[in-house]
Amino acid sequence: MPSNVEIKARVADPTGLRERALAVATRRPEIIEQTDTFFAVARGRLKVRRFADGSGELIHYERPDAEGPKTSRYALCPVTDADLLVQVLSGVLPPGVVVRKRRELVMAGRTRIHLDEVAELGHFMELEVVLAEGEEQAAGEAEARELMAKLGIAPQDLVEGAYADMLARP
Repeated sequence: MPSNVEIKARVADPTGLRERALAVATRRPEIIEQTDTFFAVARGRLKVRRFADGSGELIHYERPDAEGPKTSRYALCPVTDADLLVQVLSGVLPPGVVVRKRRELVMAGRTRIHLDEVAELGHFMELEVVLAEGEEQAAGEAEARELMAKLGIAPQDLVEGAYADMLARP
C-alpha cells in the first residue's frame, strides 16, 4: 500500500503562503475543485472524491489523528462516475460528512503542497511527502519539517484529524 508523510495546518495568510509555496514549486500549480463524501467504516477512512467533471476516486486511508508529521497509508481507485459510486455505497454503508474544497496543488519535488479553501472551515495547507517503497518514515518527516520552515508554518498552526472530523464537531 503506498504511503506518505503528511501534515495539516491552519492558514492565517493564504496569499503569503501561496507566494512562498510558488517559490519552492517544481512545476505549474493546478486548481482542483473537490467534493469528498465520507462513509463510516470499521478501520481507517473511506471517501469518494468527486471532481468538477463528474469523475473521481474511491480512497481508503489510515492515518493517526495527531499534529505534526504522520504516516498515511492509502489505496485509491479512479472512477468515471463519482455520483453513482456515492449512490451505490450509500446503499450499504452509512454516509457521513461531505467536505467541499477548492484546492491549489503545488508540487515541490516529490511533495504535494495543498493550499485548501474548505467550505465552512476556512484556509488550510497540507503537505504530503510521497515515500518510496520501503523508505523510512524519518526521511519523509525531515523533508516535511524542512518545507514547513520554508513555508513559514509554525508548530502552533498544525491541526490533527481530517476536514470531515472538524466539520462533524458540534
